[in-house]
Amino acid sequence: MHQPRINKDICSGAIFIVIAGLFMLNVLKLPLGTSVRMGPGYFPLVLCVLLAALGVLTVLKGLRQVTDPPTRTAWRGLILITAAVIAFGVLVAPLGFIPALAIAVLISLFASIHMTFKLGGLMLVGIVAFCWAVFIQGIKLPWPILGPWLGGY
Repeated sequence: MHQPRINKDICSGAIFIVIAGLFMLNVLKLPLGTSVRMGPGYFPLVLCVLLAALGVLTVLKGLRQVTDPPTRTAWRGLILITAAVIAFGVLVAPLGFIPALAIAVLISLFASIHMTFKLGGLMLVGIVAFCWAVFIQGIKLPWPILGPWLGGY
């Protein structure tokens, strides 16, 4: 029987599980409510459980593979994905939900060297439309679509 080596799937899955656990510690301090009448901690708890489950599945996938351990860090992706999250947080108030999300998605698209302009444009439109449908239309988040810098409220 082969000895499984630590690979990128095991590392990624472990990170997912740790992050889910840390957030779950804070979420459990909030009232959960029920499925019909959700409290402020219900949805974040569901997301924590899903993230932990994804982490377990990723670790199990990594245990089935025999690969070399990760040798280097993908700095480009790490920096650009982090910058996209920060850009969204900084720009959502002055620009509004749609422009801030579009900028964040655009920044994150450059994290992959395999991204093409056609696929990037389709993903940009698709992700922005999906997030608008879910967050603005679906669960009615009170975020302005356009912020004060762009003539919104």
